[in-house]
Amino acid sequence: MSHNSLRRNALRCSLLVAPLAVGLTACGGGGNPLAATPHDAAAKVAFGSAAGGKADPSKPLQVTIKKDGSRITDVTATDAAGRYVRGELGSDGLSWHSTGALAAGAHYTVRVSTEDSDGRPGRKTLGFDTTPADAGLHVAFGPDAGTYGVGQPITAELSVPVKDPAARAAVEGNLKVSSTPQAAPGSWYWVDDRTLHYRPSTYWPADATIDVTSTLNGVRVQDGLYGGTDKSLEVHTGDRVEALTDAGTHQMTFKRNGKVVRTLPVTTGKPGFSTRNGIKVVLGKEQFVRMQSESIGIAAGSSDSYDLPVYWATRVTWSGEYVHAAPWSEGSQGAANVSHGCTGMSMDNAHWFFDNVRQGDIVEVTHSLGDTMTPFDNGFGDWNLSWPQWKKGSALGAAGQSAAPQNTATTANSSNPARLRPQAL
Repeated sequence: MSHNSLRRNALRCSLLVAPLAVGLTACGGGGNPLAATPHDAAAKVAFGSAAGGKADPSKPLQVTIKKDGSRITDVTATDAAGRYVRGELGSDGLSWHSTGALAAGAHYTVRVSTEDSDGRPGRKTLGFDTTPADAGLHVAFGPDAGTYGVGQPITAELSVPVKDPAARAAVEGNLKVSSTPQAAPGSWYWVDDRTLHYRPSTYWPADATIDVTSTLNGVRVQDGLYGGTDKSLEVHTGDRVEALTDAGTHQMTFKRNGKVVRTLPVTTGKPGFSTRNGIKVVLGKEQFVRMQSESIGIAAGSSDSYDLPVYWATRVTWSGEYVHAAPWSEGSQGAANVSHGCTGMSMDNAHWFFDNVRQGDIVEVTHSLGDTMTPFDNGFGDWNLSWPQWKKGSALGAAGQSAAPQNTATTANSSNPARLRPQAL
């Protein structure tokens, strides 16, 4: 084949490939149409789900073009942070729709590239907002900002119940907890449809800063429900304080940062009123409490009835279990269990204990005849679940989007007066 023949064949091939590469419907007669300045395709392009500048984030964004020989060649949709929305272009080039979820309360920019019947390029750019999620899902973290003991769990209260396992996973995956120094691995536990607790596998580090944030804003949780913007939380831990009470020896060992500070003689619950075993967390402190036996169902005038002023009371359950001064039982402290469920000690020792503990500190009871402290319905008994048991309460378990264990009891809330009755002496 001659040199001129090779040249003619090469030119013929290039003319055949070029229209396929650029998507032209026919060869132009005078120059390359793609070199022209793109025309405004506003009259040809229509947007669905964004009329009036607001779009429903639960519905896909629709882009269409007039059936006059024109077609859509490309669509990009990005939010204010530059993140792209996935989409799909129809095989005929007449429509495009989003396949990825839109965020609520977000601003999007959509850029549409077109081509008319002569192969001339067009452009259309639209900015729109999605409807906000102010009436959607919100989360309130607890406790209040401050300094707590190393046993204090983090709580998350949701504004609406979430039951679906996949929706729970979406929520939990956007509730972030970190600490400095770094804590042991931790996890959320679904106490009920609106309440989550977070704790590490072991107690928080002493003198730590714990940061809790939600990234739920605009996130689709389930059909018609999107996350809103919520306040983050920063709390701190102090010393590692553990008050370890042995109901068998009637002694409390008070430890700070692993070192024994003091051993205190105590009395705990007598048979029939035995103190709960297990790990409890200090819920609050009251310098004076009036304790009445009727609050735990003991009738006035019976041999076990009482109505007494009590000082230096440190609360460990919502139902009324305290560590407090019990001067009337000093003769039994260190020797016998004679209370109605509380841990009693002398006036001086109770005052010292009161001054040396804070909310979130650990109070643990062993060798009592009582039941074990329940995890969630009477204070913070979270630490009485083993780490494998705790992880089963997460919606992000290794088994996938499985339902978390349920607890039908209402979560304790210090603002509920029914949970603040003094119970036992």
